[in-house]
Amino acid sequence: MSLIAGSYERFIWGFKLKSPKDLQSFDLIPLFSFPSHLSTIKCADVSGSAAVSGGSDDTIKIYDLSTCSEIGSLHESATINSLAFYTPPSLSFPRNLISAADDGSVSIYDTDPFVHLKTVKVHRKGINSLSIHPSGGLVCSVGRDECLAMVDLERGRRSFYYSLGKEVSILKFNETGKTLYMVMDEKVSVLELGYCPRTVLEFNNAKRVLCAAPGEGGILFTGGEDRNITAWDTKSGKVAHRIDDAHSARVKGIVVLSNNDGEYPYLVASASSDGNICVWDVRMGMGGKEKPNPLAMANTKSRLTCLAGSSIKYGKFCFK
Repeated sequence: MSLIAGSYERFIWGFKLKSPKDLQSFDLIPLFSFPSHLSTIKCADVSGSAAVSGGSDDTIKIYDLSTCSEIGSLHESATINSLAFYTPPSLSFPRNLISAADDGSVSIYDTDPFVHLKTVKVHRKGINSLSIHPSGGLVCSVGRDECLAMVDLERGRRSFYYSLGKEVSILKFNETGKTLYMVMDEKVSVLELGYCPRTVLEFNNAKRVLCAAPGEGGILFTGGEDRNITAWDTKSGKVAHRIDDAHSARVKGIVVLSNNDGEYPYLVASASSDGNICVWDVRMGMGGKEKPNPLAMANTKSRLTCLAGSSIKYGKFCFK
C-alpha cells in the first residue's frame, strides 16, 4: 500500500505502508520527498506504480513509485484543483487520468503512454472537485458556478449540467456508482442519480469538512476543521465510528486503506496541516475515554494539503 502527500511548501512526499500479520506493527516507510512544483500542491492521486500531483503552477507532475522518481510533466492553462485515475478492476495500472482545472475545464489523458486526448469546457467557473464513476464511462464534477456536471468519457463531451443552487467543495461516488456524496461546508448530502438527481439524506458535521473518502457498505469518512476522523453511516446519517482530535490541526486528506482482499476494512490514513500522516483503525475511537494512538505515523514537518493512496500491487512502468 502506497501513500503520497502534497504540501503548501511545494514538496511531494511518498510512503509505503508495511502491512503486518497483526494490527500492532504497521510502519510508514519513506520513499521520497522533494520540491516537485513551483507553487502549492493542490491535489494528488495514486494507482499502482503511477502517481500524480497537481498544483497552482498549472502543472501535473508524474511519478513512478517503483523507482521513487519524477518521470514527467503535463502542462495545462490553469491551476489543477482535482485529479483522478481510472483503473479497471482487471488491471494493475490506470487506463485514464482525468484532471479538473480552475478555468472550468476537464482534461482527459491516456496513461499508456501519458497522452492528452481531449479538454472539455464543463463549468462557467473553476472546478472544485471531480469523481469518476466505477464503470469508467463518465466523470462528475462540481464548481464555483454552483452546478453539477457529467462528462461522457467515451464521447468526450458534457452530457449533463444541473444547477444545485449552492457551491459544493467535494464530490465522491460511492462504491456502486449509484450514489453521490456532496460536501458543502459542514453539510454532507447523499444524492441518488437519475434523470434529475435527488437528495435522499443530509447530515451535518460539527465544523467544515475539508476531505472525504467513501468506504465499503455505505460508509463515508470525513475530516476537517474539527480535527476528527469520522465514519458516517450514509444510510442513516449517524456516526458509525469517530476518532476525536486525531490531529492537532485541520485534517486535509483521508484515504481508505483496505486492500484487494478486504483484509483491513477499518484502516484509514489521514494527513493534516500539522505535518503528520497517520494510519488508524477507526474502531479505536469508540468507547474509550483516552485518545487512541495511531498504528503508524510519519512527520513531514510540512503544511500538508492533500493525501492519496493505493492498495494495488505494482511493477515498473515507463513514461513515453
